[in-house]
Amino acid sequence: MSGVRTAGARPSDPCPCGSGAVFGACCEPIHDGAPAPTAEALMRSRYSAFVVGDEDHIFRTWHPRTRPPGPYCHPGTAWLGLRIVETVGGGAADETGIVEFVARYRAWDGRGGVVEDELVERGRFIRRAGRWLYETAL
Repeated sequence: MSGVRTAGARPSDPCPCGSGAVFGACCEPIHDGAPAPTAEALMRSRYSAFVVGDEDHIFRTWHPRTRPPGPYCHPGTAWLGLRIVETVGGGAADETGIVEFVARYRAWDGRGGVVEDELVERGRFIRRAGRWLYETAL
């Protein structure tokens, strides 16, 4: 059983990435090893992996040259939503792409309280051996 299923995400649930599709038709196949068709699809699947705690997917889709050591998911962080701001390239015929996104989250503030904030990032994606990988924030 994959980490995704043990985290409680079911194929019939709305996908955490906010695409409007169900998880089983959106990010779950990518978590299970299917190649993402676009850089944006990979970005969405990575966000969903943070939501459900799928460390393996995050590790596998991070370019080895820029991948930091894990862990990547933090139990005190709840991801609240993803908004794609802009996608440049990253299509089925491209080798590189940029995806700018805003990911909202709730986390402990270290002083006994909770804070809601957002991560704003413009990420670079590259295709290597036919698979999209997250390379780095720009």
